[in-house]
Parts: sequence; C-alpha cells; structure tokens
Amino acid sequence: MIEPGHVNGPSAGGTHRLGIVDFRILASTDRTDGAFALGEFSGAEGAWTVPHIHVNSLEAFYVLEGRFTFTLGEDDFAADPGSFVLIPRGIRHLMRAEPGGGRFLTLWTPGGLEQMFVELGRLSPDALRDPDVRKAISARFDSVPV
Repeated sequence: MIEPGHVNGPSAGGTHRLGIVDFRILASTDRTDGAFALGEFSGAEGAWTVPHIHVNSLEAFYVLEGRFTFTLGEDDFAADPGSFVLIPRGIRHLMRAEPGGGRFLTLWTPGGLEQMFVELGRLSPDALRDPDVRKAISARFDSVPV
C-alpha cells in the first residue's frame, strides 16, 4: 500500500557513490507499492552509464542543474535545466554530463530499478559504467547493456 503523507528530507535515504555519480533514493518501490520509484543523481562531467535498454520499464529524467547530452537510439539531444526526457521501453539510451557536471531526477515505472543502483554502489567505483558488471546485474534488473 502507498504510504500517505510520506516526506523525505534533504538527507534522507543516504547517498550511494557510483564513481563520478552520486545517487539518492527519494521514493523506493517499497514505499509506492511497486508503482514507481524516484531517484536523484548528481555528479561530474562524463558518461554516467553504458548504452542500455529497459524491456519492461519506462524511465524519465528531469534536469535540475547542468547540461546533459542524452542519446536515444542514434540521436543526441541536449538537455538543460527544466528539460524532461522520457525513454520508451526498448530504446537504447545513455547520458553524459557536460562540463561542470549536473543533477537530475529519474522516475522509473514500475519501480524496482532503483535497487540496481544500491547494489552498484557496493561495487567498484566504475561499476555503473562497466558493461561486464552491468550485464551480470541485468539478470536481476530491467537494465540490459547493448
């Protein structure tokens, strides 16, 4: 059941270090009855992930700070603060923070994918961008490197 009136303060949820990126869960699957999950990512310039797809999940991003380049399929899109990016199921995608880094919110529906980042935070600092690590973890999460 979705908890009524749930509030996370700025330091709630803890931060998971993922190399050049930090991740914080704002709403986890266990709080939303699996309907969705919401996370905040912030970090330095560079690639934040490997090219991947989601078979069962929709993923959306809302840019808070900085400039990002999102690659969807073969096309690159610039995303500045206030930009919203929706990734359809099955579309190859990745993102890169431009100089100065940045911060965005990520929404997954259904929820569950946020737990992959918790697991990645327990591994090597570059696990988020390591195709072999991502391939091994994708067996349990809907994030398939391509």
